[in-house]
Amino acid sequence: MALLLFGFTVFHWTSKFGSWRSRRKRANEGRLGVMSSKAAEATHSVSFGSTGASSSGSTLQDNSSSPRTYNPEYGEQIPLLKNHPKTRHSQGLQVSRAVKAWLVYQPKPIPFFNKTLPSNGTSVTILAFIGIQIFFALYRVPLSIATIFVFADRASLLFAANLPVLYLFAAKNQPIKFLTGYSYESLNIIHRRLGEVMCLLALFHAAGFVAVWYTLLRPVGFTFVRFLLEKIILLGIATFVVYELLYFTSLGSFRQWRYEVFLGLHVSLQVFALIFLWFHHHGSRPYVYAALAIFIIDRFVYRMTLKTEKATGTLEVKDDKATVVFSTRVPTTPKRWAWSNLLNSNLTHGWKATEHVFLTVPELSRKHVFQAHPFTIASKAPSPVDADLHLELIIRAQNGFSRDLLRYGQGHKSVAVRLDGPYGSQSAVEMLQDSDINIIVAGGSGIAVAWPLAWSVIDAQTDDDLEFMSLSNPKKLLFVWVVRDSSHLDWLGPTKIEELRTKGVEVLIPPPTAQDGHPDIEHILGTWITRCSSNRSRVSPKVGVVCSGPDGLNRGVRNTCSALLYQGHDVSVEIEKFGW
Repeated sequence: MALLLFGFTVFHWTSKFGSWRSRRKRANEGRLGVMSSKAAEATHSVSFGSTGASSSGSTLQDNSSSPRTYNPEYGEQIPLLKNHPKTRHSQGLQVSRAVKAWLVYQPKPIPFFNKTLPSNGTSVTILAFIGIQIFFALYRVPLSIATIFVFADRASLLFAANLPVLYLFAAKNQPIKFLTGYSYESLNIIHRRLGEVMCLLALFHAAGFVAVWYTLLRPVGFTFVRFLLEKIILLGIATFVVYELLYFTSLGSFRQWRYEVFLGLHVSLQVFALIFLWFHHHGSRPYVYAALAIFIIDRFVYRMTLKTEKATGTLEVKDDKATVVFSTRVPTTPKRWAWSNLLNSNLTHGWKATEHVFLTVPELSRKHVFQAHPFTIASKAPSPVDADLHLELIIRAQNGFSRDLLRYGQGHKSVAVRLDGPYGSQSAVEMLQDSDINIIVAGGSGIAVAWPLAWSVIDAQTDDDLEFMSLSNPKKLLFVWVVRDSSHLDWLGPTKIEELRTKGVEVLIPPPTAQDGHPDIEHILGTWITRCSSNRSRVSPKVGVVCSGPDGLNRGVRNTCSALLYQGHDVSVEIEKFGW
């Protein structure tokens, strides 16, 4: 595990250094371009360049009769991109291109179960992680009935050794983000798969010792009832039952059905599980201590003290009567030393685009005192010089907490809350800042991610390192917002949308899906990238795509980028997925 973490750490920091060198190289190219042609400086005087049409236009022509092709490898229609530079690729380059496209591709949901699958790249990573578990479970273990106890012991040892890793992947405050760039929400899928592997290991351990009883103890008159009533066995059964309950109450269907119940059970059951495991066998105690230390530091030291702020804000119920917006002002606290960002960075130190907070509203009811629900910060990330920070959360009412808050907002204009955060990764922000052509796609309440993300790209254009590059090769940004109903546009409002247009961003808001169905995202992205690429001085401009929305939209955008990669475009994609 340590070697695996080391590998991801080296890859992350090497990539960051490479991105920095790439930005400096393009900045130098831009500086040379400005020095050689003063006309370029006069022409490109805004942050974002025109794409051939008006840069403040709100529509993008979607010609359904445009050429399209069917690629059997993807099983979907993909845009037939015109004006793509024809270059002669070697066989190795073609294979590399196909592999990258396959890794980005996301398969269709599993039939009948309607189980959403991750991208192929994520699946390969998870399978490799599970393969490591299988290797350690079977390494030099004799597989025979006579030595079944060896396998049973190995399964229990692997279970205990994985316990701190399981807690580390779930912790909101952990060093993995700093080392690899992956925050806890990115690691959550591995946390869940590891939990499933551990439950399977516990089952193998239990079945193995039942086999030990049957083959070794039963022949000498040791009854099964006597075997079950042994203290170590009783404690083992209790531990097994609690961990299996943890698994079943963590399934996606259960979380969607009763999220508040899931939160309560997840914390209380894991406490009982650690207690039973500690008494079950003394060999597990060092791992229990390590897992408990991770839990206490994350939950009590950080989340309930260092990263929590109390605030009073306003509640505004939007026109659709199903969405409430919480707004508050957060006073700033200057950081005294550089490492404070790593050890104690809360909302008073600001936040960045795509980050989220955990919201607790004790005024709703007693049960809500101990509940914390995640919401993306929908307001623009503050600058270091801001003295007063405006924080806004867009909360779409579903069931439980969000529905209770909506009802509360219908009768109250203000509310006292606790805010735990901010949390989140900056991979999407950094990817867009390193790209020449940027596309941000939001579906519904995914606008909470897209709006501040767009401003992070705009603000980055004024950075000193990118000053000359913006003059010679201005970035191009397409902002797409897909809504179900026209009343949802009120979540952001026309003023904020117009702000983007005044900055040269091309804004596209297709007709509501409830009236006209889902837009042709593949054609929109393909056409716009082709148009922008034809006006770039670089032969193969870097394209960055970020999507935040429901599963269907996310998958459509991801697979469009997969097709573009297969065709030879330099495309990177990040998905900001809903759900926890």
